[in-house]
Amino acid sequence: METSQSIVPRTPSTTAAHAPTVECSEPPGSGCDVVTVPARQGLEAVDILRRGAGDGVGPVLHDDGGDTLGFVVPPGTAAAWDVPGSTCTETDGRGLSLDLDPEPPVEGSDWLLPPGEADLATDPAALRAALGEAARLIEAADNCR
Repeated sequence: METSQSIVPRTPSTTAAHAPTVECSEPPGSGCDVVTVPARQGLEAVDILRRGAGDGVGPVLHDDGGDTLGFVVPPGTAAAWDVPGSTCTETDGRGLSLDLDPEPPVEGSDWLLPPGEADLATDPAALRAALGEAARLIEAADNCR
């Protein structure tokens, strides 16, 4: 399992221009990648994506501690993911099933948006934009205190 974690911000064109060629609708075993973010930012991003026109949100996992959310994204996303404060993990299909009524793929996690109630995967460019907007909203809210 490979992980890509950002430390230095890059220009948005890297991920926005990234267009994975295989969708998560491929047969089981083809795998999807998972972008993990802090729960507060992830919940804001889910709201932003659900309000957006056309860009839906795919399945989303949360850990039982409520610390993180994991967005299912198309395979290949991890190779170009560079969003500070997040991690993108390549699953190669190990433990990640997008059946209509799946068990959570990781012990100690559950579906916030299960497969079957969400799009097949979240578009990486839409997720990048939503995470950026969420970070700005959180920063603004924290500065009002």
